[in-house]
Amino acid sequence: MLKRILALFVAFPIGAILVAIAVSNRQPVALILDPFRPDNPALSIELPFYLYLLGALVVGVILGGVAAWMGQSRWRQTARAQGQRAARWQAEADRLTREREASATANAATRNDLAIASH
Repeated sequence: MLKRILALFVAFPIGAILVAIAVSNRQPVALILDPFRPDNPALSIELPFYLYLLGALVVGVILGGVAAWMGQSRWRQTARAQGQRAARWQAEADRLTREREASATANAATRNDLAIASH
């Protein structure tokens, strides 16, 4: 519940700022992708300026996420190896428990047979 309230206190001002940027930057701007003929470009895109700003923000978030993900690969590899090691130890513990239970059952059966034979 506290996380939701905190998220609202963060998300609402960010949303308000983004809306203010969009409203104040509505005029169209040409993005010219032809460096050799800027006066008569072969390829250009004309969009409102706020779309370029939001696009740059999205690209930055994606690139930051990819960089963080790549930086954490060492820790993911360690966690994967430790998980496999834990699974092997758990399998060994399960096997030993089954052997102990089987041995206890066999010992109890042997004692019963000896008790019956001695009477």
